[in-house]
Parts: sequence; C-alpha cells; structure tokens
Amino acid sequence: MTLSPSTSLAKPSVTDTRQVRLTSRMVHIGSAVSELTPFEYVREGRFVYLPDQDELAKALRQRGREYLNDYIARVEQRENITSLLKKAFGEDWTRATGETGRAIFPRALRSVNWAGNEITKLRPMIRNGFGHHYIPGSSIKGAIRTAIAYHLLKHSDRYQVPQASRVSAIESQLRQSMGELKRKAKFADDSLFMDELFGNFGLTYQGREVRARQGPNTDIMRAVSVSDSEPLIEQKIERDGKRPSFNNLPVVAEVVVSSRFPDYKAKFRASIYAEMVFNAQTQFTLSVDHDMLSWFRHNRGMALPFESVDDLLKICQDFAQEQWDFEHDYWATIVNNPNARDRNVSKNLNFDSIQDLYEPEACPHTLRLGWGSGLRGTTINLLLPDETVREIRDTCGLRAPGFEAPKSRRTIMNSRGEIRYVPGWVKLEAL
Repeated sequence: MTLSPSTSLAKPSVTDTRQVRLTSRMVHIGSAVSELTPFEYVREGRFVYLPDQDELAKALRQRGREYLNDYIARVEQRENITSLLKKAFGEDWTRATGETGRAIFPRALRSVNWAGNEITKLRPMIRNGFGHHYIPGSSIKGAIRTAIAYHLLKHSDRYQVPQASRVSAIESQLRQSMGELKRKAKFADDSLFMDELFGNFGLTYQGREVRARQGPNTDIMRAVSVSDSEPLIEQKIERDGKRPSFNNLPVVAEVVVSSRFPDYKAKFRASIYAEMVFNAQTQFTLSVDHDMLSWFRHNRGMALPFESVDDLLKICQDFAQEQWDFEHDYWATIVNNPNARDRNVSKNLNFDSIQDLYEPEACPHTLRLGWGSGLRGTTINLLLPDETVREIRDTCGLRAPGFEAPKSRRTIMNSRGEIRYVPGWVKLEAL
C-alpha cells in the first residue's frame, strides 16, 4: 500500500550500518534460468564456457549464413556446438571475438571443470550485469527472515508470541489442512505465522499513530536493509613453495544426491551438475534502522526480536547451530557404500569427509544460503515433531514413507571425484 502524502513516512537517517564479510567453502545461488542446455555452454579441456549469445550469433552470421543456420539447427535439436565453433573460428575458438571486438567467450563466464565429461543439464549460478557471480541481498535477507521466525517461535514466551501463532497451534492447523497443503504450500507459512510475526504491527511516528493496512509498510523487516554482495571475482593467491590457491573460484561440479536404505547404508539417487563458487569471499552491507524500528508496535503485544546488526547475526548463528546439530546426527548414522548404483550408474559413496566436517560440536558458520539449505534450513520445521515434518514432505514432495524428512542430501565432488563438500554454509563477520 502507498501511504497518502500527509501520512507518508520519511526515511530517517539514524541507522546501525555494518559491512559484513561473507565466506563460504562452496555456494550456489540459482539464477532466473533453472538449467542450461548443451548449446548454451561448451565443455572443452579444463574449462566450461558460456558464450555471449548475441556476439556468437552475430559472429557466425558474419562468417556465412550456413554457420548461423547450423547454429540455429543445433539449438532447435539441443545439440552440442563444439564442432561448429572449431569449424567457424578454428582450434583457438575460446579466444574468438565478435565484429565489435568483444570476446564471444568472456573470461567472467568461464568456470573450471571439476565434473569431467559427464556434464548434462548444467544449472547456472546467478550473475550480475557484468557476468560476475554474486549473492543477492534478497537471498541473504530471506534467510535472515527465516532465522528470525525460528527464533521467535522457539522463544515464544520471551517475546509474548500470540498463542494462535505458536508451534503447537501451527502443528494443529497443519494437521487439519494437510489435505489442501500441497496446493497452498508456497504461501502456507504466511497465513500460519509469518504475517503475524512480521506484519501485524501498528505504526507510531512522531507521537502520532499512522493508519496503514497490513502489508509492506507494517513489516518489521522494512527496517532491515541488505545490499547485494560485492562481485565474486576470482583471485589467485601465490604461496611460497606451494601451488597457488584461489578465492572466488568459479567451478562446475558434480553434486551427488544421496539417501539411504533402511539399514542406513548410503544410496545413490542422482547427480546434478552446477556452477558454484569455491572459497567464496565477499562483503555486503547490513543495516538496521533504529528510528524506523521504534515506530513498530505489535497489535497483539509481541516484543521485537532484534535491535541491532549484532542481534541479527546472533539470531542467525543460533539457527545455524540447530541445523548443524541436525545434520551431524544424520551423517553420523550413514554407512558408506562403495558400490552404490542407480540404474546403470555406479558411485563410491564414501562420506568420511562429510562426517569429519560435521564433527565439531560448535557450528563454525552463521547461516545457510541458497542451494542445499533444504527443508530444514528454509523453514521452521526443526521446531515441529518429526512425524509432522515427514507428513509434510510426503504431501508436498517426493513420498518416502518410514524415512525422516528430508531423506536425501546434496554433497559435492572435488576434481578428483571425491565427495568433499556441502553447499550453502556461510560465515558472516561484522567488520
């Protein structure tokens, strides 16, 4: 809703603004396109290249109509274009430029190939207008919102959360509406508790009550601003007597989707190929507007859960710890399976490195972002009974009767085909 000029709220200048350093061993944030087809990327040697589609089409047309027609035919048939590129631009096609001198295969769109020759249906990571990977502020803010909701519901007495929006009431309503949940799943949490926790506020500005319908103007997250991260630009770090290391290294990796048999022996379900950033290091700006936050008064008396950037980071850390404990317990029960098979594909499901990763009791991360966060990291389901969560999973997703939810996990292989990483864990440090 847009407030009338007489009641519109001017933006105050008093804020708690901090630069926050974000680091992650491996991160993937999806893009507007869920997957790329073979003509949209080219695998060659150590790299996977994404062409500038406009420059490529113009350059092929410049070299002759037959090249452009061949390209169009391959696009329609969803075929690989490597042989066409070599025919049109020669063996050094990766350095080809268009008629304006712009690179057809810009360096920013190149990733190191960790997946070998097996890449199919590549899933891209989001990029900015210059082709660089980055982490959108909206992704970070969404994860923070989930952490706040979890915090409020876990400490309902402390914050005087209305009884109708507490965990017991949420569970009861879920059970009553389970038959309709699949159809309404995307927005179910709004009516169950999110609208109450974040939006059911009245506003008082300069001693006057401001009339505003429930919506963006009455949402406490309006007082929180999160910028997009700085671009995740590859950095080579020289080390005396050792091989160089890299920060923000773009890679295409094989992501193993695994589950388990009833005896906890690991089971192979599928592989996904995705653009990711290895050793991600970047910064973003996180702000809490103190004056704006002071305008909010919950209509049912609930207390505000945060006042500062430090409060937000602590809330995120606590939520991350809950997820960490849950993942530790899962991986502690999984039995390696060196001869796992799915149809005609076999995998050595050795999860020793993943079990070692979750061995520390204290979670070394602050949040889980993007791909891999899963059912437990993007919802408040860790607060619900396991039986209820299983029923939600079986209703809204792939049924797995008798198994915990989620049943499957995503892990990432390194360039040697070893399962070494888990996506999405990030550490946030206020500077």
